[in-house]
Amino acid sequence: MAASAGPEIERLISLLAKLPGMGPRSARRAALALLKKRDQLLVPLAASLQETADKVTSCSVCGAPDTRDPCSICSDGSRDNGLICVVEEAGALWAMERSGAFRGKYHVLGGLLSALDGIGPDALRVAELVGRVRGGEAKEVVLALPATVDGQTTAHYIAERVAGSGVEITSLARGVPVGGELDWLDDGTIIQALRQRRPA
Repeated sequence: MAASAGPEIERLISLLAKLPGMGPRSARRAALALLKKRDQLLVPLAASLQETADKVTSCSVCGAPDTRDPCSICSDGSRDNGLICVVEEAGALWAMERSGAFRGKYHVLGGLLSALDGIGPDALRVAELVGRVRGGEAKEVVLALPATVDGQTTAHYIAERVAGSGVEITSLARGVPVGGELDWLDDGTIIQALRQRRPA
């Protein structure tokens, strides 16, 4: 920490350093930028953080953060109730929404199963998903989880829990991205692309 900074500045730096992608050096730079532009950045940011803390909650249906419950997506009557896209965190939901390609509903798990980190099914919103699938009008569950060991373990667990419900379980395609060149891709991506090839 900055030895010459007061306790308030040190606390700001230590809190910023806890954010993803921020280490002590980045936190110090961010804190200095905020202090340098107090009226343009620090004061509005503090007000926005307080407003967010006061007003944002988790949707009781899908688990996404929003200022209303049910959230704006779950409340949207134009979306397909028969289609539920399962994501790890809200960031993945926002990425899907940016694409504009998905018009169903979502379910935010709040993480992934991880034996290494001691995260079991009870720590995630799996039971809520099973309840939605078995008690609602869902026809398809799209598993949009990371292509990692934990992501695939979680997808397999969910598929087992939902099996027998009559709901189709699908997952996002994996492989060569649009505009991707083969010589820049890793082996795993090429293997997935070959496995999921389709007629041209």
